[in-house]
Amino acid sequence: MIRVLIADDHPIVQQGMQMLLEVQPDIEVVGIASDGQAAIDMVTTHTPAVILMDLNMPVKNGIEATREIRAQANAPQIVVLTSHHQDAMVFPAIKAGALSYLLKSATPDDVLDAIRAAAQGEARLNPRIAQRLMSDIAGSRPSPDALTPRELDVLKQIAAGNDNKTIAAALVLSEKTVKTHVSNILGKLQLTDRTQAAIYALKQGLVPLE
Repeated sequence: MIRVLIADDHPIVQQGMQMLLEVQPDIEVVGIASDGQAAIDMVTTHTPAVILMDLNMPVKNGIEATREIRAQANAPQIVVLTSHHQDAMVFPAIKAGALSYLLKSATPDDVLDAIRAAAQGEARLNPRIAQRLMSDIAGSRPSPDALTPRELDVLKQIAAGNDNKTIAAALVLSEKTVKTHVSNILGKLQLTDRTQAAIYALKQGLVPLE
């Protein structure tokens, strides 16, 4: 079961998301937070695997909550679900550690897919958001030439949405070695997380966009 925490200050969104998720055989709603601080507090008490996070909330907004939650050990993945598509919200949310970014115009199937993907460490982005992130990330980053051939192999695997265990099996490496490669890739390319690395690989044409 994928344990999901809903963080949104609008009762209608809370109820709608709860109704959608509770009928799924592989998803369990473990709590509902009406503000960012409550979401932070409930991570410890409710141990969600994924948080469906709004950005515009009282006490602490979703970006602040995401940053604090992702700084914790064994932190849950964050799927942003918001009406905000402005760069001033998108980029800080991703940099704070959000894995996926959806708009509230998303379909129920999109939301469910993002939650299930997040549970596997895979990102889902609204197409408009993805395009803007691709332009921003690729603009001033070092060339892929900075990477070793093996690091390029790992980067392509990241862009395919694979986790460290899957990458290790595909490339016949230990998970520890893959983790080291991932760290080196992020450092060399001046990226902060795997989502940015995947977008960079797509923008550089290292893997097909589809």
